Order: sequence, then structure tokens, then C-alpha cells
Amino acid sequence: MTIAYRGRGNIYLNITSRCPSDCSFCIAGFTDMVFGADLRLEREPSLDEILAELENAFLDGPADQVVFAGLGEPTMRLDEVLAVTEWLTLRRLASRLNTNGLGELINPGRDVAAELAAAGLGAASISLVAHNSEVYNQLCRPIYSKAYRAVLKFAGRCIEEGIGTELTVVDLPEVDKEACRSIAGKLGAAFRVRPLVTPASGEPVE
Repeated sequence: MTIAYRGRGNIYLNITSRCPSDCSFCIAGFTDMVFGADLRLEREPSLDEILAELENAFLDGPADQVVFAGLGEPTMRLDEVLAVTEWLTLRRLASRLNTNGLGELINPGRDVAAELAAAGLGAASISLVAHNSEVYNQLCRPIYSKAYRAVLKFAGRCIEEGIGTELTVVDLPEVDKEACRSIAGKLGAAFRVRPLVTPASGEPVE
């Protein structure tokens, strides 16, 4: 069971397979492999197991940052993300959350961005996906009715809390990438277009 894995100079943490969306472009639809690691989870690892695997990963050398990114949505396990982030912050290690931006819908009643900032999260890469809610819902098929609005709100809150924030989209024909770039700019976030990964491409994703 792979919890910590390396790629692009980073250590990635795979802590859940659960996600409130069923994105049409998600690699989980055709593979469990990322950067040569099999990310199938027999069960969700405990906090102690996550920290133990993280320590083991550092035995292979330093990393640019530790990234919460597996085949599921990390904020499904917000308390574990916060605890690991605090562990990293105490050791002056950089952290990043790769997220669909639905953390506050997943964890109602919590100010997720504020909690992440308080734990010391350095950066958040948020999947904007599309330029409007209609295309977003078409591509992501979320269980929440106001998911797109929640993504934008979460991005704004991360910026307000001083978390380095990037919005990303996948290079799909349905997506107006320049409109998405404009949305990111108005929020004050960085913007990145991610390549579409297919069974034929064989490329890992970050």
C-alpha cells in the first residue's frame, strides 16, 4: 500500500481514494499508477502510518515540497491533512495541497482555508476545471449542486489567508482556457493548464 511516493523532486502523499466528484478526465478511471507507484489503497492509512511513511520517504533524500495528492480528494481527511501539515511546518518543510476545492462542502461548518493556513500550508493547487458552472458540472459530475461556486469561494479564501494559490484546468476542448485565466487573475491566483492524461499518453500527473 503506497502512502508516500516521489516524483518531480517532491514527495506525494496518497491518503484516500474517496472523492465527491467523478471527473471525466480523472486518471483513476483507467490507472492506479502515478510516477511508477501503485496508488491503490486497501484501506485509508492512519495518521501514524502516514507520518511513518513520510519519514521513510525522507531517508531517500530531501524534497522540494510535500504534496497531498493521490487518487482521491485529500480534504476528505481534513484532520489528517492538518496534522501532517503541522508536522511539516514544525520541521520547516514546504507543503502543498492539490485539491478539487470542495473542502468546505465536504467539511461543513469549518473554515478550511483558515485551518490550513493556521497549520502552515504553503501552497494550494485548486482544480478550477472550467470557465462556468455548466461546463464544470458536465466534466466533474460532483455530488454537490453548488460545487463550482464553492471552488471559487475556496480559492478566494486561500488567497485571503496568505496561502500561495494556483488554479488549474485540464487542456480539454470544452474549456475556455483564456476565460479561466481571467478568473484566476481577478482572484489574484496563479494559473496553469495541465495536459490531458490518457491511457495512450502514459504521462503521470501532479
